[in-house]
Amino acid sequence: MEQNPSRRVFMIAAAAGAGSLILPASAGASTPAPWTTSARAGRAAPDPFTLGIASGDPAADGFVLWTRLAPDPLAEDGHGGVPARDVEVGWQIAADERFRQVVRTGTATARPGSAHSVHVEVEGLQPGREYFYRFRANGHLSEVGRTLTAPTTASSLSFAAVSCAQYEHGYYTAYRRMAEQHPDLVVHLGDYIYEYSGGVYTAADGNVRRHAGGKLQTLADYRVRHAQYKTDPDLRFAHRQSPWVVIFDDHEVENNWAGDNPGTLVPDFAVRKAAGFQAYYENMPLRRSAVARGLHIKINRRIEWGSLATFHMLDTRQFRDDQPCDDGMRSGCDERLGQERVMLGDDQLKWLAGGLRSSSGTWDLIAQQIIVGQRDYHLGPGRELNVDAWDGYPAERDRLLAALSSSGAGNPVVLTGDAHVASAADLVTDFDDPDAERVGVELVSTSISSDGDGYHDPARDAALLAENPQLRFVNERRGYIMCTATPQELKADFRTLDYISRRGAPAKTAATFTVPAGERVLT
Repeated sequence: MEQNPSRRVFMIAAAAGAGSLILPASAGASTPAPWTTSARAGRAAPDPFTLGIASGDPAADGFVLWTRLAPDPLAEDGHGGVPARDVEVGWQIAADERFRQVVRTGTATARPGSAHSVHVEVEGLQPGREYFYRFRANGHLSEVGRTLTAPTTASSLSFAAVSCAQYEHGYYTAYRRMAEQHPDLVVHLGDYIYEYSGGVYTAADGNVRRHAGGKLQTLADYRVRHAQYKTDPDLRFAHRQSPWVVIFDDHEVENNWAGDNPGTLVPDFAVRKAAGFQAYYENMPLRRSAVARGLHIKINRRIEWGSLATFHMLDTRQFRDDQPCDDGMRSGCDERLGQERVMLGDDQLKWLAGGLRSSSGTWDLIAQQIIVGQRDYHLGPGRELNVDAWDGYPAERDRLLAALSSSGAGNPVVLTGDAHVASAADLVTDFDDPDAERVGVELVSTSISSDGDGYHDPARDAALLAENPQLRFVNERRGYIMCTATPQELKADFRTLDYISRRGAPAKTAATFTVPAGERVLT
């Protein structure tokens, strides 16, 4: 008999809770015997660490460590080839890459209800330090990862902003080039996976890989898709090199969903939403506070980098009203002008405003998914706006910009993904007034791979800049933003690759912008 949606959602939520009985890492720091692989176990059991390892959400005294056991990562049942029983997973943290100075060690339980993922929250470490970590299970050692604790004081911070990595559209060379620069932190702004069937969403020059399975509908489907993405060696490499701070956008569930409203006509949206949330938690280096609970998951949070920077991580999907005028690119669309329409929701907007007022960081970095500034895509008379972005919610945008203006935060910088086009823009209180108050800047990361190689069209770029006076830069290639923050300034290098339809492309700096501390403007 077909289960009703509420019953099926409850079962998914219960499974998530059963797989999330994760103990904080307060294990002793006494020097253990050296870890080695077991030759007997190694011959008997395949490598369980095919999906790699990761760290995330650093604090001054620790971070979260992640892995998921999957000797057969694309097994259709979503369990990665692991039998339906608990597996003990050892973990170690050391002050050196060769693990001669082990500072923490412990054991976590990988449970079938959480797809044998492990989230270890480590506490009691020294601030502002580099650490190395690894796991052991079934006689196998994982590769070694590098991570950092946040400092209490800092003179500089390097971080990368990335988004949108459609597996079929290209290789993940941009992830590797980013990781080769060894940022202190990676901020992923969403669309880590895509939900489409193989071959449905095609890049302009064709796809170079193919999704396993059909359109994602079940928890097993979402688990397999996450696993397929992590089979890419460049993505695994990038996770090993730096701690990540992640938020989702729409494709982790389905295209352009909004609150309780699906983005497509595929049935059972509530079930797919719950499945997408659970699989996201299972496959990301997130703390226990982000355990999915049915139709809700908490991803808005703050990451503090000493007195230098505060990252305010936002959620622009779960609490928003439906897109106006049936979504998409629209001219006109009076529906979008409704004063009651929300994007963040009242509680989250108050949380952000309060955090900006109380922030002690020099830089307030507001990480969110979709373009905040007004963006007219019609080159000529008239106007065409993307109503899935903040242009579909201008009253809520006014409230957001007012919070930036009135908070007392001296240096608000918005970090954005979604658009598959890199851009830099000033944020103002009135986008139709050339003399409007500047309240911040927006840095939009292009995609890692979505939409394929991209293109370079100087004439179109110039026309888009002319149409949007606050816009300072656009680039349609793939890549990422590499930022360096100091007490004096924030420097943003827009790094691009000429191709991702084959491996090995070099990265270059297409543009560099500086935000002087206290000036809220791009230079």
